[in-house]
Amino acid sequence: MIIVTGAAGFIGSGLISRLNQDGFKNIIAVDDFSKIEKAENLEGKTIKEKVERNALFEWLDANNRDVEFIFHIGARTDTTEFDKEIFDELNVNYSKGIWEKCVAYQIPLVYASSAATYGLGEHGYDDNESTIGQLKPLNPYGDSKNEFDKWALTQEKKPFFWAGLKFFNVYGPNEYHKGRMASVIFHAYNQIKATEKMKLFRSHNPDFKDGEQMRDFIYVKDLIDVCIFFMHHRKNSGIYNLGSGKARTFKDLVTNTFLAMGKTPDISFIDTPADIRDKYQYFTQANMSKLRSVGYTRPFTSLEEGVEDYVKNYLSSTAYL
Repeated sequence: MIIVTGAAGFIGSGLISRLNQDGFKNIIAVDDFSKIEKAENLEGKTIKEKVERNALFEWLDANNRDVEFIFHIGARTDTTEFDKEIFDELNVNYSKGIWEKCVAYQIPLVYASSAATYGLGEHGYDDNESTIGQLKPLNPYGDSKNEFDKWALTQEKKPFFWAGLKFFNVYGPNEYHKGRMASVIFHAYNQIKATEKMKLFRSHNPDFKDGEQMRDFIYVKDLIDVCIFFMHHRKNSGIYNLGSGKARTFKDLVTNTFLAMGKTPDISFIDTPADIRDKYQYFTQANMSKLRSVGYTRPFTSLEEGVEDYVKNYLSSTAYL
């Protein structure tokens, strides 16, 4: 059995699809299944059992002997949420509970961290575990992910294999339910479809021209490949960046969305909302050398290829991974 938390979400459901393709059918899907807007993400997938998020620890106590691996992908990911107690409960304490079960029952673990831990990038974007205590995230979501990373590194008792993966800007199929938190490509597609135009945030930083703010965009299929790699690798425990390793501009991203839709780019700019302006990242780029150093050799999908695949094979027909 393989457990996937956040199973009905964007990344978790895509991971289950890939596990099914690879012949893994005994999937234990863990989530808050009351959120019906995510239900279609699991349509057609082979799952042995659905376990409600709050029942997982009790379920593990009874069934741990049959569990081969845990992917802890589930989290509260809303960067506009400022209730710290929600993040403490769902992202920190729940993750600690999973870690402790993995220690007790000797289950290997991959969990989702986030590039939000890097804040404004004052200390760079290197997945150096010795500098994690110095990072200054910009919101409670980033704080919660960094708090758990720091906690994991200080534990005397660890799962025999574990990896925390710092997801950068992930895009791709199965994010239809995410609303404001969906990727810029998703929003661009819908805005272009409705208006033939796209509005991007203006730059309020003299070092960057409008639309040339940069992010490390990673296609969800590449992210899933890395998760699968670690499931089989099971050594070199630690915290790893998971981006493409190449920052690209929002202008590049939107231009490629227009082109994938067969339309002429028409981009204008609006002010970045004042409430997020001082927390806005102008540049992120994952240093991917650590992942490469432990034997991961697959190339990452270029922005051009990823946007084209996402638009033509998923967004245009509301298809799922």
